[in-house]
Amino acid sequence: MEITAKELAVLLDAKLEGDPNIRVNKLAKIEEADKDSFCFLGNPKYFHYAQTAKAGILLCDETLEYNTANIAAALRVKDPYQAFQKLMEAYAAMSSTKKTSGIEPNSHIGKNSTYGANFHLGSFSYIGDNVKIGKNVTVYPNSFIGDNAEVGDDTIIYANVSIYHDCKIGSRTILHSGCVIGSDGFGFAPQEDGTYKKIPQTGNAVIGNDVEVGANTCIDRAVMGSTKIGDGVKLDNLIQVAHNVWIGDNTVVAAQAGISGSTKFGKNVMIGGQAGITGHLTIADGVKIQAQSAVIRNITEKGKGVSGAPAIDAREHYRILASMKILPQLIQRVKDLEKKLQDK
Repeated sequence: MEITAKELAVLLDAKLEGDPNIRVNKLAKIEEADKDSFCFLGNPKYFHYAQTAKAGILLCDETLEYNTANIAAALRVKDPYQAFQKLMEAYAAMSSTKKTSGIEPNSHIGKNSTYGANFHLGSFSYIGDNVKIGKNVTVYPNSFIGDNAEVGDDTIIYANVSIYHDCKIGSRTILHSGCVIGSDGFGFAPQEDGTYKKIPQTGNAVIGNDVEVGANTCIDRAVMGSTKIGDGVKLDNLIQVAHNVWIGDNTVVAAQAGISGSTKFGKNVMIGGQAGITGHLTIADGVKIQAQSAVIRNITEKGKGVSGAPAIDAREHYRILASMKILPQLIQRVKDLEKKLQDK
């Protein structure tokens, strides 16, 4: 698809500098761009490429200096990230792989199950009894939706997704391949003979609207009641959400994080990759948990940043890390002082 700088300026409500008629036909990273490329600069770490890169059109902020000899046109906006998101959304809509409606062969729909207009069901997918599916839903092949489950409008369920019985999925939600919604929580009662007896997990998992769940992420059903994922939550790949966890609206969680049972998060929390959160905690709104942190206590201060294992105030943790660099010298100084004292 070809598009001119002038057309892009209108789409993004951007100030145009340079050749309005320059055409590009592909999106590219700034370091890999050529004269046919549209590229984007928003991170200061990459601003130096504005002087060396060759690109057809550059999307940038209102002040960035760039090499006009190498870049034919620039689109200046107040917030490059928001503008780029808008552009990518338009690009994705034009190149969408969303299936047309219809039921493919070798799929199964159980008794008393219903679905809305423009529903697509891929081959070898299974829908149980009494399932309710909204309109404009796409289910790719080899997926499973258990009895009494519900799926809202405009939701996409990619291949090999499993939604267990009684679980509820909101509207405009995306479930990526391999994710499991509503599997049994990790509940076992120790016995006198050293064995463990399974505690039945009788609840469900409820996922809100506008949620995205990454590939191979698992969200366990509750022991009783519901495991809840709020509206607008974004979960990366390979995340474990245990039984009875509540995740507040617009929270984001990076890959390989693990959340233990019955912990409750406020809204707009950010959790870095490989972070671990123990069970039965309360995490306030806007908390920022750094990657590989181990959270073992409640965080009640809104907007607080924590880091380390165990997690402490992020600024304090960074000061501790900085002091560790001089620890060998300090130890040697102590030894030297002890020796001087002994020699007296």
